[in-house]
Amino acid sequence: MEKGVCELCKRQPVDLTIHHLIPKEEGGRFSDTAQICIPCHKQVHFLYTNAELATLYPTVDSLKHAPEMKKFISWLRKQPATSLPRMKKSNRLKRRRK
Repeated sequence: MEKGVCELCKRQPVDLTIHHLIPKEEGGRFSDTAQICIPCHKQVHFLYTNAELATLYPTVDSLKHAPEMKKFISWLRKQPATSLPRMKKSNRLKRRRK
């Protein structure tokens, strides 16, 4: 895993993962990607469905300004770069997938 600066929270040095801005399931296999830290990546997928990511948040900038992510990023920036906080799936998504 590569270390660097997360494109969402800007923490560094953190382990980076590759996030497909348009999920592969939604046709984004060969589309743009972003290098984001593990907590940001988990939070993105815990908050939004693949369809929502493809239509509402297909860029790093749109993800940064999504209300739920803004709040999370603000909190995460205060955490040490080495921390891997526990994540919970949003209640909204839990209800949708049943």
